[in-house]
Amino acid sequence: MSSSPKILLVKLSSLGDVLHNLPIVWDLRARLPNAQIDWVVEEGYVHLLTPLLTRDGFKGIDHIIPVSLRRWKKNLFSLATWKEFVAFRKLLQSTSYDILIETQGLLKSAIVCSLANKSSECVVAGLANATEFSGYEPLARSFYNQSVQVPIQCHAVDRSRWVMCSALDWPLLERSDSPQFYPQEFFASIPKTSVAGLKSPYVLCFHSTAREAKRWANEHWIVLGKALAARGYQVVFPWGSPAEKAISISLAENIAGALVPPSFSIQEAFPLIAGAALTVGVDTGLTHLSAALDKPTIEIYCDSPRWKTEGYWSDRICNVGDLQNPPSIQEVLDASLKLLQQA
Repeated sequence: MSSSPKILLVKLSSLGDVLHNLPIVWDLRARLPNAQIDWVVEEGYVHLLTPLLTRDGFKGIDHIIPVSLRRWKKNLFSLATWKEFVAFRKLLQSTSYDILIETQGLLKSAIVCSLANKSSECVVAGLANATEFSGYEPLARSFYNQSVQVPIQCHAVDRSRWVMCSALDWPLLERSDSPQFYPQEFFASIPKTSVAGLKSPYVLCFHSTAREAKRWANEHWIVLGKALAARGYQVVFPWGSPAEKAISISLAENIAGALVPPSFSIQEAFPLIAGAALTVGVDTGLTHLSAALDKPTIEIYCDSPRWKTEGYWSDRICNVGDLQNPPSIQEVLDASLKLLQQA
């Protein structure tokens, strides 16, 4: 294999999945510093990748290729949609890739692989099987020439590394090879947040997630919030939809000084999370962003398996609860005070 192969990563969405795929960029760079590394991602998650763009002597991702499948599906018969699709395909085919690494295991991702321009001996590697509690479409395998068998119970970071190592015929990376997510210099460049009414020190509480069963009980959030407020922390309840906003308002009304901020983008989430004394959240993308930024983070698992996405790479991350085993209020409070004392 060339010392400077052209590599395409295909991980389209969602927030947490894209984050847990980031470490393979660093894994690739460590062994192939001269490789070209490009990444196809849904347009809404581009800001997760921009801190890793190659610049000023730093080598990370060379090109981010945005795709808009979610938006296009809603406007299939629009001329503008098809013009955008043609432009996307042209960009995707402007490079002849030697290695494609598809770590999502879904038909939409596999189709993106099929559209890419490939060298004559290109390796197209993807998942050969599903892991528990993850989406998987077996038909995707027909688009690969290297299907990678992974353990049924496999952490999201480890799963991406399995596929990458197989694609490049490398020994499997162990957990002792601690994953990296963002460059160190990026942390110093994160601006201070400017949310109206926000007071330091504050604790972010991400109470909402796509699936109701993964939520921690509202009354638990209130008891936790009151305990933190009594210790001088402003409790902040972000939201992402009108229904989530209503819950945030209801929670905040029961806690002295609590804040419900305006809605914010992924780009705006970086400074908000970076400035927090602590983030407490359920199994959702923004909680995982805090863990990826190595900020003091408590990940609450209520109805999803902890092994799948727990932050195992830092002692600043505490994982509590498990599948159908939500943590108690005392367990979360104890973990909160422990991390706050370490800060």
